[in-house]
Amino acid sequence: MTSTVAQTGVAGNAVPSVGRTYQVRTYGCQMNVHDSERLAGLLEAAGYRRADDGADADVVVFNTCAVRENADNKLYGNLSHLAPRKRGNPDMQIAVGGCLAQKDRDTILRKAPWVDVVFGTHNIGSLPTLLDRARHNNVAQIEIAEALQQFPSTLPSARESAYAAWVSISVGCNNTCTFCIVPALRGKEVDRSPDDILAEVKTLAQAGVLEVTLLGQNVNAYGVSFADPTVARNRGAFAELLRACGRIDGLERVRFTSPHPAEFTDDVIDAMAQTPNVCPALHMPLQSGSDRVLRAMRRSYRADRYLGIIERVRAAMPHAAITTDLIVGFPGETEEDFAATLDVVRQARFAAAFTFQYSKRPGTPAAELAEQLPKAVVQERYDRLIELQEQISLDENRAQIGQTVELLVATGEGRKDNLTARMSGRARDGRLVHFTADRETPARPGDIVTATVTDAAPHYLIADAGILTHRRTRAGDMHEAGQRPNGVGLGMPGVGQPTTTAGGCR
Repeated sequence: MTSTVAQTGVAGNAVPSVGRTYQVRTYGCQMNVHDSERLAGLLEAAGYRRADDGADADVVVFNTCAVRENADNKLYGNLSHLAPRKRGNPDMQIAVGGCLAQKDRDTILRKAPWVDVVFGTHNIGSLPTLLDRARHNNVAQIEIAEALQQFPSTLPSARESAYAAWVSISVGCNNTCTFCIVPALRGKEVDRSPDDILAEVKTLAQAGVLEVTLLGQNVNAYGVSFADPTVARNRGAFAELLRACGRIDGLERVRFTSPHPAEFTDDVIDAMAQTPNVCPALHMPLQSGSDRVLRAMRRSYRADRYLGIIERVRAAMPHAAITTDLIVGFPGETEEDFAATLDVVRQARFAAAFTFQYSKRPGTPAAELAEQLPKAVVQERYDRLIELQEQISLDENRAQIGQTVELLVATGEGRKDNLTARMSGRARDGRLVHFTADRETPARPGDIVTATVTDAAPHYLIADAGILTHRRTRAGDMHEAGQRPNGVGLGMPGVGQPTTTAGGCR
């Protein structure tokens, strides 16, 4: 544990936390989004209340990401914007947590001395105490734990949605990809027991949640390193977990992110295909189509193996939508290497791809490689990749025209929904669909509708022929009433402490 203080002042002028408002600003992956729900739950349990939209909050919490190089600039830019507010209202507090806080530690206070609290990825449960301590002593608090202290799912939660929920099945990662800083910041993989996960999912379903997304840095490695040392390693645990989720009453959709191609096995494909509520959607990071670059990245698979997985998934689920992550401009990438990536993209026919220009991250092996590519070269290749993938996405989406899709109505996913009188929802395969709403009986977020696809764009589908069916749900009732399944936080009381022997999905 690293715990230091700075920024001295006059102690004893504490302002009570009860009634103070908060805002959590989240950057990065789904794990961060879920961590932010926990942070919000902790603050509400401590007496804070969420600030109204557009209102200045008494406490602003930044939950940061460190994967991309511009994460640093984004954080410090936003902190600078808050500096005048802090000077005008010394009782306001600013906290910085997450991966960038774990990485930068003392640097944050050196660059932004008006920050009150810095906390890491392993001790998010400490936030209310650190805020109280900083406020009481008028001294900034830094607390960075070097290892996981408490599994996040044991903490209270203020969930964002009445109809969809994140469920963490593991934290950390045992891979050593040379471009990735996450293992250094999140630590080694620690898995929850199946009993704990299923108890949380069942509680969510009983509260009306229709869809859960199982989260982990490498979900298909689940079962390798249970936090409870009495639970045996089980390579088939993830497939068993998917099948067990299929037996939970009221749970209509199960998703997961993200798997790793090196450990993606056929038992998971079978479980996906044979479990009705597991969605026909797979996000499988490729990163590069060049075997030489994959080797330099320490990605322990090659292009042929990756394409073989895609082929087997489509054989089992012909209509599955497959998405991916791609990195352009990894150090030493040649034009031949990039051409290999384009070739795999053409063969895989991804529904969508999250494409990134390589970002040099201090502390990663790739940052020390000599052949860092010029920005102009990376940009030109990136533009070509985007052009190819956009055309493939458009073609794949146009193939959906005329199909009937089942949509879980969502909140605010279409930027132009108000202008077009449309609403938005997600199909079972994860595609975003904008549909014409019924003005007399409008669907609510959390309801289920069916509609026919009438048009397509690279990033979404359109269904303008009217709603075919509309099922009002308890999730829709809860959303309409402004209710959320808050307080769901089941799991181990602490890492390494024995729990009930797992058996829920064996």
